[in-house]
Amino acid sequence: MTVTARASTRAALRRKRRRGAVRTLLFLSPWLIGFSVFFLYPLVSTVYFSFMRYDGFTAPSFVGLRNWRYVIDKYPYFWPGLRNTVWLVVVMVTLRVIFGLGIGMLVTKLKTGAGFFRTVFYLPYLAPPVAATIAFAFLLNPGTGPVNHLLGDLGLPRPGWFTDPAWSKPALTMLALWGIGDLMVIFTAALLDVPREQYEAALLDGAGGWQRFRYITLPTIRPVVLFAVVTGVIQTMQYYTQAIVAGKVASGVIGGSGQQWEPGYPHASTWTLPQMVYNLGFQRFDTGSACVVAVILFTVSMACTALLLRRRAGFLED
Repeated sequence: MTVTARASTRAALRRKRRRGAVRTLLFLSPWLIGFSVFFLYPLVSTVYFSFMRYDGFTAPSFVGLRNWRYVIDKYPYFWPGLRNTVWLVVVMVTLRVIFGLGIGMLVTKLKTGAGFFRTVFYLPYLAPPVAATIAFAFLLNPGTGPVNHLLGDLGLPRPGWFTDPAWSKPALTMLALWGIGDLMVIFTAALLDVPREQYEAALLDGAGGWQRFRYITLPTIRPVVLFAVVTGVIQTMQYYTQAIVAGKVASGVIGGSGQQWEPGYPHASTWTLPQMVYNLGFQRFDTGSACVVAVILFTVSMACTALLLRRRAGFLED
């Protein structure tokens, strides 16, 4: 092959690669545009404004680490909000996964009426978060709620629930367990995919219920469990609506502009990082400090997700 022919062949290959690259970018363009507009640009802007003094009206001015020092050292609700958020992630996500798996196993064992019970357990998940929280605040009202009346009739202690700092987060966890329908559906589908012949072979070998769950059910549904944990951590790190509504209802502030209320009532026990972003950014108009909290929230969420995914290979192979 002559030099001219080789050069022509190389040029044709380069044109083919360019056409392939352009074609690939065209197919990827909807995702690239959405990623850039709705994720990359907001993320970069949040990091940028965390180093600025900005109230949303005047031009931003660079202040270095002043916003970070204020949030971490001087803002009184940062550490309570971080502790509450971590508590909810650890306790609420764990109990939701266990409870959802248990309900899924119960539904799959039913011989008759399985469809009815699946519907019953799933319906609470469809309830609007605000309406569900207000209903729970009424049911758990320490003075007039039917739950405490029933506990009193049984001779049991009557907690303060949303008015008691020691019981406010457990009450929110109960609300989350009530709306367990999403995980119930996911785990039910996973459990129905476990091969029946493996259970039959285990029964012939004399395996008990716990052994069948440990050595057959759990290894088969581990990818689904991991998915439930990861998505649960991400969702709980964004926990906002139920916590703020419960605090407002319990404190007697249920509506109206200009009403004052204690953030995270009672005693900041329901205060979370997303509420902090709203308080700083939209109530105090301190956008720079709100961006600091948003960056911290994003970093903690990514760290938890990366840790879970890093352990994925060993988790799935155990």
